[in-house]
Amino acid sequence: MAASLSGPWTYQEITDYLLCQEYPIRLSCVGSDGFPRVVSLWYQFTEPCIYCVTHRNSKLAKLLEDNPKVGFEISPNAPPYFGLRGQGSADMQPLGDSPLLENLLQNYVGNTDSDFSRWLLARSSEELMIRIEPHRLYSWDYRKRMETTR
Repeated sequence: MAASLSGPWTYQEITDYLLCQEYPIRLSCVGSDGFPRVVSLWYQFTEPCIYCVTHRNSKLAKLLEDNPKVGFEISPNAPPYFGLRGQGSADMQPLGDSPLLENLLQNYVGNTDSDFSRWLLARSSEELMIRIEPHRLYSWDYRKRMETTR
């Protein structure tokens, strides 16, 4: 990974974190009005990039076409607080026959047999794969500090 690192975690700790989390990624991009947009997406980490899926006609796809610079965060919502933030660039391509959508459904839904899963898979030809190449990664971890204050 060519990304610069900041914070308490090593590159290996960041990689381990990204490989095992079930938290969605909060992806931010900038709209044509200059204001940021934040979208929560399922992700899969395949070193050195983060992969997501969006519909080809989504507002997110249009925003990323116009400006590929993104920010992101992957962290729990409840204490103790820890996680990863970053900045990078995103590109998109048709999902094609990639198993990414099935992998995401297995990880976040638990199967590909639900009505929701079947609906998503039925329209996979309309989905785009987003590839996020991280440029900067910032970890933070308040678990030890917060455990001592409880």
